[in-house]
Amino acid sequence: MSTMLELAILGLLQESPMHGYELRKELATKLGTIRAAISYGTLYPTLKRLQTVGWIGAAETPDEEIIPPMTSRRGRVVYKITAEGKERFAELLAQAGPETYDDAGFGVHFAFFSRTDRATRLRILEGRRRRIEERREGLREVLSRASDRLDAYTLELQRHGLDACEREVRWLEELITNERSGRSPAGETPPEDPRPHQDRP
Repeated sequence: MSTMLELAILGLLQESPMHGYELRKELATKLGTIRAAISYGTLYPTLKRLQTVGWIGAAETPDEEIIPPMTSRRGRVVYKITAEGKERFAELLAQAGPETYDDAGFGVHFAFFSRTDRATRLRILEGRRRRIEERREGLREVLSRASDRLDAYTLELQRHGLDACEREVRWLEELITNERSGRSPAGETPPEDPRPHQDRP
């Protein structure tokens, strides 16, 4: 999970410098329902680690709006990505291993798909589909072999899980079809290289 949080932070800071509380808010917005998988208790330690290795920089800037009258002037730390951090972000985006197929890993990578090359997007989508198909088959086996030993509520929960898997497989298949034909989920043709012009070789 630390790598996924690292990816999310670097991706957000590549969009613009942010205060820590802004990062928390943007993580919640960007990651949606999977944000619960990221502990905000690890956010600031991760920011400190990224700063130590040189992937982000930090500067304290005064903020007039949050300084009450007759109190000492204190600033808030603004974090920004460094050139080395941009390289690390690109490296993380290019990963398409098993960790990108799990729920949290897939969610974080998917949130930055617009900045990921098409081949990597396709590998991640196909890996995720295999993972969910395996989960679906496991649930089918439970329902076929043990349904008579499950109480009504446990049985309903298994059916709900199976239904969710089947819906996700259909969604992934649609995304994969779009990727192979060069279309985005909205049906538009995405740019071949999502990186800004200045970052391209």
